[in-house]
Amino acid sequence: MTAVPLPPAHLLTVGEYADLGEDDSGRSELMEGNLVRSPSPSPDHNMAALRIALQLMPQLSPDLEVITDVDIDLGLAPADQPGFSRRPDVIVVRRSARPRVRSEGGLIRASEVLIVVEIVSPGSRRTDNVVKRAEYADAGIPHYWIVDIQDPVSLLACHLTDKFGYLDDQVVGGTFASSSPMTVTLDLTDLR
Repeated sequence: MTAVPLPPAHLLTVGEYADLGEDDSGRSELMEGNLVRSPSPSPDHNMAALRIALQLMPQLSPDLEVITDVDIDLGLAPADQPGFSRRPDVIVVRRSARPRVRSEGGLIRASEVLIVVEIVSPGSRRTDNVVKRAEYADAGIPHYWIVDIQDPVSLLACHLTDKFGYLDDQVVGGTFASSSPMTVTLDLTDLR
């Protein structure tokens, strides 16, 4: 028998969420103070995230790095109010983020993130395309890439605009190439 931890008795701030520490009972995120848990992703999902990270790493400038499966504070609520934290599959972040977290504690901040990559799962299609899209835009994350690993594998790159949230580029299969926020190429056929 496996013991399942009880959910908190109140809505959590991002700080309280961060203080919960690591948990091996699945993935958790914080939505408007509510602790939301889901099962771990499938092996195909995890392998796609790893392959994206491995392809991105050698293409980044020295001031940037790739991190997989880590909580970010979206900064959508004051520190003393019920907060929002998401755990994207892959992020490209300023290299200064990890040392700041190490010294100050807390989570990586949305303001430190340049690209969020979410890989669509059977149960996350609407969340990735609608809910997270709105939250990441509200948090000011400049680029959001939505990867669908169903055949044919595709990537939808979204970039933040001043007035309208994210603007979509064309859905791409095969090879994805981008010059913003940096020049990168991804072989999407390697993700399946």
